[in-house]
Amino acid sequence: MPSPFMPKFADLPAALPVFPLAGAVAMPGIQLPLNIYEQQYLNMIQDVLATDHLIGMIQPLSGQEEVEVPALHRVGCAGRVTSYSETNDGRVVIVLTGVCRFEVQGELEETRGYRRVRAGWSRFANDFLPEAGHLVNRDRFIASLRAYVRPRRVEIPWDDLKAMEDLDLINLLTAHLPLPPEDKQALIETVQLADRAELMRGLMDMASASSVEGVEQRH
Repeated sequence: MPSPFMPKFADLPAALPVFPLAGAVAMPGIQLPLNIYEQQYLNMIQDVLATDHLIGMIQPLSGQEEVEVPALHRVGCAGRVTSYSETNDGRVVIVLTGVCRFEVQGELEETRGYRRVRAGWSRFANDFLPEAGHLVNRDRFIASLRAYVRPRRVEIPWDDLKAMEDLDLINLLTAHLPLPPEDKQALIETVQLADRAELMRGLMDMASASSVEGVEQRH
């Protein structure tokens, strides 16, 4: 059952504050912890907690990470602040729970130092469906995942994964696997679950093959 605190699709806002951060990807239903310390983003947290609690996570374009005002990718994912705590040194620790992906349809004037965009939601209306597609071959996908995480020493709760629905599994891995930012971007821009799962499996297989080749060349 969806949380009564989460917005309905029709209530998603036209204007959305955004947090540009390479490698940090939100996905519907998945929790993303964030450590906030820059003043403009502390301002943003204050403002969203007073309104709809929604923040758009979006990645800068490749090569723009160190630019003061980086150009942004066209697709991000909005999340709702579902946990909030303050630290003694002035930081804020939050948890965003992903709600729906969006397309940037234009940038708005900054508010208190943070950026805002006009958000288009229609392309990703499927994010509000309880189940949108499935893995064609889950066993094959899990085999690729095992081969990918083994040399990277990524801890995976395999028993928990077995019980997860396909949609939650793929969204969780999209958000939390240590994939390069551009690979993560390709995944969040892929609308259909089956297509996203197949793309992820291909990315993992290529990374695994590169790891094996690197070991062979060192020997």
